[in-house]
Amino acid sequence: MRAASRDALATSHERLEQLVADADDAVTERVADELGAVADLLAGQVGLRRALADSSRTHEAREGLVNDLFGSQLAEPTLKLLRGLATSRWSAPHDLIDAAELASVEATLAAAERAGKLADVEDELFRFARIAEANSKLTSELEDGMRPVRKRIELAEGLLRDKVAPQTLKLVARAVTGLGGRPFSAGLDRLVELAAERRNRSVARVRVATAMTDEQESRLAGSLRRIYGRDISVLVEIDESIIGGAVVAVGDDLYDGSILRRITEARNGLTR
Repeated sequence: MRAASRDALATSHERLEQLVADADDAVTERVADELGAVADLLAGQVGLRRALADSSRTHEAREGLVNDLFGSQLAEPTLKLLRGLATSRWSAPHDLIDAAELASVEATLAAAERAGKLADVEDELFRFARIAEANSKLTSELEDGMRPVRKRIELAEGLLRDKVAPQTLKLVARAVTGLGGRPFSAGLDRLVELAAERRNRSVARVRVATAMTDEQESRLAGSLRRIYGRDISVLVEIDESIIGGAVVAVGDDLYDGSILRRITEARNGLTR
C-alpha cells in the first residue's frame, strides 16, 4: 500500500478499536461478519468499490451511497465504520477491499480476545496451516480457483467443526476466500501473525524432531524475548527430518541449530 492507503488503514484500525471497546460481544461478532460480507461484495463489484473510493466525490456523496446501499441491511456500528472507510483517501480502489477485510479479521480476533480464546485461536490457525502444508492434496483443493468458494469453505469447516473455536472457523473461511489476495496457506500464516500482534507478540516458528516440554518452550520464549526486546509467541511444529536440535524462524531471521544442518555441513566439508 502507498502512503495514503496506509494512513487510511491506520485510521480505520483506530475506529475499530474504539468500537470494540464500547460494544458488547454480540455487536463485535456481528460487525466482523458484516464487514467480511461487504469485503466479499466489493471484491466482485468493481464499479461499486471505485465509486466508494473515489476521492473526487464529496464525503457526503460517498456517505450517501453507503446509506443507500447498506442502510437497511447492516448494524449501525458497521455502517459507521463503513462510512469512515468510504470517506477515507485510498491510493487504489482495491485497498478499500483489503481495509474492510482486515477490519473484519480484527473484529473477529477481538471477539476471541473477549472470550479468552485468542491464544487458542492463534494456535489452532497455526496447527491447521501445518496440516495443510503437509497435505498437498488438501491445500490444492482449498486453493482450487475452479471450485466454488463456498464448497472450499465447507471442506475446511468439515475438518474443523467442533474441534476449534468459532472464531477460528471464521478466520479459516477468510483464508479460503483469499485474505488480501493471498493463497490459502499464506493467508493462514498472515492470520497467525495478526493474532500474535493482537497479543502484543511476535511469532517464532519452531521446528523440532520431538515435542518440546512446557519448560523448554518457556525457556526458548524467554531467550527470544531477551534477544528481540518483546514477547515472542512460540509455535512448535514436529519435523523428524531435522533429526534433532531446533530450527527457529522469527520474521526473516533464521536460527538453524538442527543436527541435520551439522551433518550437512560436515558432509560438505569432507567433499571439498
